[in-house]
Amino acid sequence: MNICYLNGQYLPRDEARISPMDRGFLFGDGAYEVIPVYSRRPFRLAEHLARLDRTLAALRIANPYDLAGWSAIVAEIVARHPWADQSVYLQVTRGPDAKRNHAFPAAPQPTVFLMSDELVANSADQLAEGVAAISAPDYRWLRCDLKTTALLANCLLRQLAVDKGCAETLLFRDGYLTEGSASNIFVVRGGVLLAPPKSHLMLPGITYDVVLELAARHGLSHEVREIPEDEVRSADELWLTSSTKEVLPITRLDDRPVGTGRCGPIGRQMHAWYQAFKDTEMRGG
Repeated sequence: MNICYLNGQYLPRDEARISPMDRGFLFGDGAYEVIPVYSRRPFRLAEHLARLDRTLAALRIANPYDLAGWSAIVAEIVARHPWADQSVYLQVTRGPDAKRNHAFPAAPQPTVFLMSDELVANSADQLAEGVAAISAPDYRWLRCDLKTTALLANCLLRQLAVDKGCAETLLFRDGYLTEGSASNIFVVRGGVLLAPPKSHLMLPGITYDVVLELAARHGLSHEVREIPEDEVRSADELWLTSSTKEVLPITRLDDRPVGTGRCGPIGRQMHAWYQAFKDTEMRGG
């Protein structure tokens, strides 16, 4: 049975109930995080919770727990499920109000929800052959750096990929790469790893940070800068990164091959570095 946490209680997920007046339901007024768990140990939990705290502060929602409080709840959710590797979802909304009103309630009571599902690793075929993607204009709002539950634009953009049998939609704004509909995007050209800079136009990914840390640690040439669309389309390699997909090669973009049409050598190396880093983190350093 899948167990969730809702406002202080652990209960079966299909029994969880919130008020229809909850602002998360009415307005998408809330923040969320997705935390990967390997061998029952959350990966980069402090970094995920720091990002949650930044989003909540920007939304002017009081963080209901400190690091220790969140850590205890996440640990309990993990313990209540049978999988060694899990994906823990947590969400904080501003909570319910007496009436539907765009302005904040005077004394909000945040709604806190956590759940977990099994985390399934990328298959060997996916890692070798890569996945296909399409591209689209980035028409989302101008605070993409906040991890909010108001994801309708991302959903519409991701569905464009699904409709074409693809895994992701790469987004361009004013001729430059921002990110994917549910991932960060890396570009390899001439042996150099390129990453778009953090800004209000993209989510500061936890896996994005790990990839750049690994590039620096292992001496891989890399640049963080604006990436024009033509550099993306003529790339030797493209990767998507996220907490659940880790580092996954994109080998077709808009029905044209990227590089050789298979996972490139730098992508294979980064995947190996990432797995080794993960194993070290899960062993406690």
